[in-house]
This record gives sequence, structure tokens and C-alpha cells, in this order.
Amino acid sequence: MKAMILAAGKGTRVRPLTYELPKPMIPILGKPVLEYLIDHLARHGMREIMINVSYLHEKIERYFGDGHRFGVQIGYSFEGAMVDGVVVPQPVGSAGGLRKIQDFSGFFDETTLVLCGDAVIDLDLGAALLEHRRVGAQASLIVKEVQPEQVSDYGIVVSDAQGRITSFQEKPAPAQALSHWASTGIYIFEPSVIDLIPSGRVFDIGADLFPLLVERGLPFYAQKRSFNWIDIGKVSDYWSVLQKVMQGGVTDFNIPGRQIREGVWSGLNTRIDWTNTTISGPVYIGSGCEIEAGVTIVGPAWVGHGSRICSGSRLQRSVLFDYTCVEAGGEFDDMIVCGNYAVDRNGISLHVAEAIGSHQWRDARTGDFVRTVMTGEVMAAA
Repeated sequence: MKAMILAAGKGTRVRPLTYELPKPMIPILGKPVLEYLIDHLARHGMREIMINVSYLHEKIERYFGDGHRFGVQIGYSFEGAMVDGVVVPQPVGSAGGLRKIQDFSGFFDETTLVLCGDAVIDLDLGAALLEHRRVGAQASLIVKEVQPEQVSDYGIVVSDAQGRITSFQEKPAPAQALSHWASTGIYIFEPSVIDLIPSGRVFDIGADLFPLLVERGLPFYAQKRSFNWIDIGKVSDYWSVLQKVMQGGVTDFNIPGRQIREGVWSGLNTRIDWTNTTISGPVYIGSGCEIEAGVTIVGPAWVGHGSRICSGSRLQRSVLFDYTCVEAGGEFDDMIVCGNYAVDRNGISLHVAEAIGSHQWRDARTGDFVRTVMTGEVMAAA
């Protein structure tokens, strides 16, 4: 089975995290979401992977290259153009991206797994493929049950007793929802399905291709499976993902570095002054970080590499992206600090230029690095 990862979107719903990163490159414990997906595909024996790219495409391509260091082969399909020296994204829709590749090279010549590049999953792909073949499906859609109050966030799938899909609802109000089964953005397609996608036009999988399959009465089935599916659709989702991962709630996610104290992990070359400092795990402190005296960190929390937390600061259930310096006495509760922005768990953002009071930070690489004389226990994590 081959694989296709959809990674061409702008990730507007998770701004400001995507101002400088494409959504699939948003990190979890220092590793892009997309890398976790590729690792998962490789574990299930998938070795040929296509990725469609557009917005900030070069950051994906430079990081993953041809895929050999991940044990797979990766190809890219760019959806855009160079205009006056500037890359202009021109996405052609999730289904249109498949058709573009098929018209160019005929890549999809066998059963293909299609999935979005912005979700964390631990789905048993082998079992899903066996079920797809058992029922004789041309297309299978993996669905996950959501709470009634969450249906308005998802495409809702309606199927009969045999699992055959009969209709869809796009983000219905809870009172109007005909089911609580949400599309996870994970699909299994036979080549005949891709042949139905028109060439040279914007065409979406959910809005265009799926209704076409239902209209034609093709064998199109929903698979109801129990697995972790954590969709990073909004900033609040990303915050929840990090909390769940840090607490061991997702398989195949291991906190990197080495455990230096109960519940505390550290990368290399990290300096922690334990004088009046309290760190309650789970907490990961990346390589090259400095934690000054009198700091309090309450997990789940993740401090990106090269960061500095100055004396008297408090970090609670928060995330610092790489090279973040929290000023002395700073307090960040349930927040993500990403470059010039701090975002709370509800997606409300604050620019660094607007920071006042205890919410003050800067780039750890700027300004004079003045080191004061330290007393008490100082530990360098080697």
C-alpha cells in the first residue's frame, strides 16, 4: 500500500503558530507532527509516500528530503507558482492534489492510504486495510465517535448497519446531527476512486469526492475504530495534544532526553540552578537551556532547546518554543510561547510588543547574556 499525506494548507486556524511554520511542522516535544506520521507509516511497512505541499513548502522539503533517513521514499507535489520572485501558494483541493499527481506520473497504481498531515494517530493500519478488503470497498473512511457537543467541529458521517456510508453533514449543530461519528481525515482509496477526480480544477475530498461516491452508489464504507486521533485543528487542540502526550496518553510517544529527577527529563548541555527552584513533572527541558534560581515549573510542560527561564519565574502547564527567554518574575499559565507570540489555551494571542506585567519574554539569542554569581546546587545536564 502506498501513502499520500495532505500538507498544502496554510493552517489559518492555528495562527500565530503557523506564521513561520507550515502546520505539519508544528513540533511536539521538538519533533514535527509530520515526522510522527511518517514514522507511523514506516512501522506499518509503507515505504512510498507522496506529500503535496504549498505554503512554506521548503521547510517541509528541507527537513524530510527524500526520506531515506526515515526508512522511506518521499516525493513532493508542489501546488503553487513563483511570481516576481515570491512563492504564491495555489492549492488545488485535497482531491485535486491526488489527481495532479496521478496525471503527472500515475503514482497511485495500488491501494493508497490518504491522511492529513496535522493529526497524531496510533491507528492499526494493517487492520484497517484488511477490513477495507474484506468488505470489498473502493473507498473507506476511518471515523471516530465524538461527544455530542463536539459535532459542530467536524464533518459527520452517516452510515447504515453494514457500515456503508449514506450521507454527510458538515459541522452540524448538535441538535441537527444525525450521528456522532466524525471523519478523521484518514482514507483508503482504490485507484478507481482517484480516476473519478476531474483534472485541472479545485476538488475537495470531503465536499466533492465523497458526495460523488454516495451518488453513484459505489462501495464506500465507514470504519469505526478505537485508536488515538488527536486533530490539531485549533490552538486549543494543540495545547491538549501536548498535555496528553506529556502524561503518556498516546502510544509511541516517549519523552526525549534522560530523566534527571522524578518526572523531569533533560536534553544535553542544560544548566539548572536548584536554589529555591521547584520542578514538578512531567517536564521536558530541551538541550542548551538555562533555568535560573527560584524558578517554578509545573507540568505537563515543555521547554524548547536554547531557552532561558530567569529567576523567580513561574511556568505552569505551558510550552516554550525554542530560544524563548522568560524574563525575571514572568508567569505563564496554560500558554504556548511561540516566537513573537504567546497564545493561551483558548487561542487568544498576545504579541511580544504588547507584553506587560508578568507576561514578558524575548528571544533568548538577543541582548547581552549577563550571568550572575550563582549559589547553592547547580546541575549541568550532560
